Amino acid sequence: MVGSVKKGFIVGLQTTWTLGKIIFPVTLIVTILQYTVILQWIMKSISPLMGLFGLSGDAAIPLVLGNFLNLYAAIGAILTLDLTVKEVFILAVMLSFSHNLIIESSVAARVGVKLWIMMVTRIGLAVISAFMINILWAGGNELAQYGLISKEEEVVTGWGSIIVAGVEKGLIGILQLALIVIPLMIGIQILKDLKWLETFSKWMSPLTKLLGMKENTSTTLAAGLLFGLAYGSGVMIQAVKEDGVSKKDTVLAFIFLVSCHAVIEDTLVFIPLGIPILPLLLIRVFVAILLTMIVAFIWKKAELHNRKEANYDH
Repeated sequence: MVGSVKKGFIVGLQTTWTLGKIIFPVTLIVTILQYTVILQWIMKSISPLMGLFGLSGDAAIPLVLGNFLNLYAAIGAILTLDLTVKEVFILAVMLSFSHNLIIESSVAARVGVKLWIMMVTRIGLAVISAFMINILWAGGNELAQYGLISKEEEVVTGWGSIIVAGVEKGLIGILQLALIVIPLMIGIQILKDLKWLETFSKWMSPLTKLLGMKENTSTTLAAGLLFGLAYGSGVMIQAVKEDGVSKKDTVLAFIFLVSCHAVIEDTLVFIPLGIPILPLLLIRVFVAILLTMIVAFIWKKAELHNRKEANYDH
């Protein structure tokens, strides 16, 4: 047991260092951008497009903040706006698929999944889902009643203070990562050494098989579903090293997780907005399963085609 804890702790530290090298600089840069005209310019640029998704121009504010920063920044912005239930629900679905885009996509890219695949999948799902909801849902035209009052944002002035705020946020991000990843890695190592992880993988095998993946991706899927994309990446980095998870399974796992990760936290944070959260959760899960199955099917067909061509050439 002591050996398992020690090994898990070391692996957790190594993973935190690997991911921290991405999280810290990205957090610093995004924090600085927050206090410049760049984000304001982006918001103004996309405001005219909001009508395509049944949103008012103001909805660009939470959408940009959520993608550049996180869900909490987006929710804080939504609470300051007069939006309908339908608009808030559309924003919630879009932000569920596409939030904290730079950090989460960069961290996942560290595993070996191409950055453009992550970005295109997440933004594409957000855009398509918003468009579909706007067309299919005729209701939700009453003003949203928010359950909680948002906290006032801390006002930061001067470049020195801005950089200090960025450094603080980056260090807090790494600390939060360490507080989850290190115990997670210790727990996984203990489960591995007790052979319980094999049992868990077999229990998860119907789901992983349905999604076109092998059993050894089950730990990554569980970690990503419960704790989020960044922490799922930490587990995947280790799984690729130790369990020999294939390139195909890595890509499929992350296509699933970009659609549906941190399902408990990312769903519950929308409760204060007064929208139906069960449909929000079901949309994410359904889209994740469907998208992963489609990609797995296309990939399998392409592999069979390439194999036939190779045999034909011989």
